[in-house]
Formats: sequence, structure tokens, C-alpha cells
Amino acid sequence: MSVQCHHGSCHCGAVAYDVDVDITNLVSCNCSRCQRLGSVLAFAPRDSFRLLSGEDNLTEYLFNRKVIRHLFCRTCGIESFAYGAMPEGTPMVAVNVNCLDGVDPRALPAKHVDGRSI
Repeated sequence: MSVQCHHGSCHCGAVAYDVDVDITNLVSCNCSRCQRLGSVLAFAPRDSFRLLSGEDNLTEYLFNRKVIRHLFCRTCGIESFAYGAMPEGTPMVAVNVNCLDGVDPRALPAKHVDGRSI
């Protein structure tokens, strides 16, 4: 596991954060939301995530079982992260690796998850 600090943001920069995350275990999902967004996800403990700006500019979207807080910038519409919990209940953050500075998720292997069937 290779945890490193990465800086991320939405498209307009209103929402910005730092996250200590391992980007060697990426996930792509085919659920109705992820497939449309093209999200490539990395997961980290919630306390490894630091929202630097834009909390007041976030809008929440809940769907399906309503357990993942999909947060997106109300200015540019980009969802760069979401809050949720691991199956055993540990708080976590799902980071859209497309939104991390200097990272090309298409150059990294990703595990494909069949979220459509969950």
C-alpha cells in the first residue's frame, strides 16, 4: 500500500481538499451514477481527508440505499468526492481520482465493480 497526500478540487476550484490515499487500488463502477459520471474511485479513511475550501458550495445527492453522500460543487457540478462508510461501518471518503492534481487515472489499473447488480 502506497498512501500519499494528493490535492484535489472540482473544475472551478471552489471546492478543494487534500487527501492521504492509496491510488494503486482504483475502482471503476458500472452503477447508474458512476457509469454516467465516468468516476474512477479511490477510498480512504474519513480522517485522511481535509476539505480546504468550498463546504458552503457543496450540494448533496442521495440515491438507491441513500448511504453514500454524493457531494458536488453547486457552481460547476463536479462530484470530486463522496462520504460513506465501509461495510463494517468505518467512515470513509470515496475520491474521484479524475479530480486529483497530476494523476491520470486512465494510466493506472482499476478493478471493475458491478455496482449495477448491488
